Amino acid sequence: MPFAHSVAVIGGGWAGLAAATSATAAGLRVSVHEMAPQLGGRARTIDSHGLPLDNGQHILIGAYTETLALMRTVGVDVSQALLRTPLRICYPEGSGLQMRPGAPVLAFLAAVARYPGWSLSAKAALLSTASRWALTGFRCDETWTVERLASHLPPAVRQDLLEPLCVAALNTPANQASATVFLRVLRDALFSGPGSADLLLPRLRLGELLPDPAARWLAQAGAKLHLSRRVESVQPEGTAWRVDGERFDAVVLACSAAEAARLTADVAPDWAAQARSLQYEPIITVYARASGVRLPDPMMALHADAARPAQFAFDLGALCGLDGLLAFVISGAAAWVGRGSDVTQTATLAQAQQALGSHLGSELVAVRCVTEKRATFLCTPGLQRPPTRILPGLVAAGDFIDGPYPATLEGAVRSGHLAVEALS
Repeated sequence: MPFAHSVAVIGGGWAGLAAATSATAAGLRVSVHEMAPQLGGRARTIDSHGLPLDNGQHILIGAYTETLALMRTVGVDVSQALLRTPLRICYPEGSGLQMRPGAPVLAFLAAVARYPGWSLSAKAALLSTASRWALTGFRCDETWTVERLASHLPPAVRQDLLEPLCVAALNTPANQASATVFLRVLRDALFSGPGSADLLLPRLRLGELLPDPAARWLAQAGAKLHLSRRVESVQPEGTAWRVDGERFDAVVLACSAAEAARLTADVAPDWAAQARSLQYEPIITVYARASGVRLPDPMMALHADAARPAQFAFDLGALCGLDGLLAFVISGAAAWVGRGSDVTQTATLAQAQQALGSHLGSELVAVRCVTEKRATFLCTPGLQRPPTRILPGLVAAGDFIDGPYPATLEGAVRSGHLAVEALS
């Protein structure tokens, strides 16, 4: 980065923290501007009457190499912060995909062969299809949805495995989700080496997982952190940039797509229009408490439909010591946002009582319903996402920026690193 000595990072989410850390490590003077009173963006800890909750349940997988590396850089003991288990998508009645340790491809094949409740023909159909995906390099027609990709498979395979995987990975319903992106996620999980498909479940609150340690690391390294400060303007000045009047050699827009579009509307209107055109899908998290509860697995799949909102349940007592507290996640939640939080919460508790009744020590009591209305962009076929480079010295980072992954923590972190590299 021969021309840049000072960099403003606008946004303190995971992409912004990755960019700030990369730029600081490269010897640049870094100033982070975050409009919220805390760092973390859409993966942060919130206070609920003294109870530390997250604004959503985020999981990692072993293939998230850059996220794990960033956590280590800022001093997080990954082995203690994350519970590593082989991929398991298990339902309360005992069915589900249960991979064992070992090479991901072989473990996946064995897990399908053992899948309880599926017929031999259903298992053979999935294994044959997965083999074809692998032989074609996990590529398909760019216009296909996941529903189209899996349309020939038995209903049990689609409903019990592929649709939950799709909504968990892309936060987009299978009838709208890009099959190309879905296959790319499967490829990296299954073919990135031992442990790449492992689930990494946070044992810490999201603030402790990255934002807080990153803030300490950045401050100790001399970076400036400005919270509760919304940037009003980014304007060019020769080869430099003015951020609310303060001069910087370069700027990384690591804020939301809407904020980035606002700040670039005058200087890069075409880029701003592309960022503004993205559509979004919400995620709802319902927190509930039951004394003495302990689920068979820290994360369990739930059968979801028009009357049962949640796809996954997390036992926060088993994960991070919040005994008796469960988190129910509703991805692709647009329809439930439309029904309102009270209806959604009531339906989720009824679903949980029915599905998990034998594991609950008492009746579930609602604690909080958290709705992230713009949790992720809608990952549809052929979606054109904004590029990293905007103008000389002005780049963008965020999980919505053009890249191989859907809106994930890994996508955000990688975009932050790439944005700093693009300044060279």
